[in-house]
Amino acid sequence: MTIPTSLPRLKGFRFPREIIAYAVWAYHRFALSTADVEDLLAERGVIVSREAVRLWVNRFGSQFAACIRRDRPRPHDKWHMDEVVVPINGVKHWLWRAIDGNGDVLDILIQPRRNAKAAKRFFGRLVAAYGEPRVVITDKLRSYTKPIKAITPDADHRAHKGLNNRIEGSHRPTRKREKMMGRFKSPRQAQRFLVAHDHITTIFCPRRYRLSTLSYRHARADAFKLWEGYAAELSA
Repeated sequence: MTIPTSLPRLKGFRFPREIIAYAVWAYHRFALSTADVEDLLAERGVIVSREAVRLWVNRFGSQFAACIRRDRPRPHDKWHMDEVVVPINGVKHWLWRAIDGNGDVLDILIQPRRNAKAAKRFFGRLVAAYGEPRVVITDKLRSYTKPIKAITPDADHRAHKGLNNRIEGSHRPTRKREKMMGRFKSPRQAQRFLVAHDHITTIFCPRRYRLSTLSYRHARADAFKLWEGYAAELSA
């Protein structure tokens, strides 16, 4: 089968960029396995193995995420931070996540500890990437107090469980994918997947309840246009 393509092929890859970009998009946009994506492509006449899909997701997911981070507008100056346990090979790890006041994910970090050192490491990389926030909202974990005060002494730190419901909801897609994947196999695999997954779903999952039908369709069309541009930037 000859697959029409409007973008230059990636060096060393048999399939065109459009096919690779579609596979990465489908895997992250929906709760699909690599076998599911393999079947979707087969229905369209593209015969590719699930292992190839897995390699595409691992290799190019981070490139798409980097493009999205680069082009995203400056985040809201109110941040929500939270941590949730993630079992990996029977060992308890902690997923640290931060979102802004609009609900967009700022960053995630898998760490083996839930203490002040881990909080300082995560909060420090957030400030290095986005500057100092005006307000930081966390739960009542005391490990946040000293790092936030030391790194951003002028920020208003609000430690209250009820104020952090917004970020509690952002953990749900992670739990859904964790179940689909049969749990994460290693901290490195979890970090690589979740960074790409969180940023990709950010542009393809606008808050529909806040948008009219027309606005939502425009947002979806803009997301597809961005994705096509990012596909053109992929490098082997």
